[in-house]
Amino acid sequence: MSIPQPPQPVKLIMSLLSAVPRLIDQVCTGLCSKYGPLDCISELLPFRYTRYYEAEMGADLRRRLISFESLIAPDTLPEIKNAANAMEAAHADEKGKRRINIDPGYIALSHIILATCKGFSHRPYLRDGVYADLTLVFRAQSFQALEWTFPDYGSAEMIELLNTMRSNYLHQLRAMKSPGPHI
Repeated sequence: MSIPQPPQPVKLIMSLLSAVPRLIDQVCTGLCSKYGPLDCISELLPFRYTRYYEAEMGADLRRRLISFESLIAPDTLPEIKNAANAMEAAHADEKGKRRINIDPGYIALSHIILATCKGFSHRPYLRDGVYADLTLVFRAQSFQALEWTFPDYGSAEMIELLNTMRSNYLHQLRAMKSPGPHI
């Protein structure tokens, strides 16, 4: 029989996507006031993998991926996703179109989970209208894409960045002297 144990804390990450770079910076500052300082922030990366967001947010989209210094409990992801949705709505244009997309998730030792409000076969329901999207798994010393992983998250550039964030997370766990079995 297995005995329930509290989950290991995880590293909060967010992807910020917009055609307005100064809005990304502004929202990033707001997120830091809510979730604490960042320990990793990417350059502004061109977003060329899909045109899905262009009708709502415009062309020439840029992404910034960030991770936070403070670790979180994994079961707080639904409230973080709903807070991100509220922040998107607060920055919408006068017609209600989003000007920024904020996708929170977390890095655990064995995988990356993104929060979504769209259910699917590989997205189990969490609570409060939020599902967990298993986006990448960690195998053979690196994150690996799955058959449903969005192409941008499966790119070499993104995986390198996420591996760096995982390395920071691993150092934090070791400093806490509770590194978990899958290191």
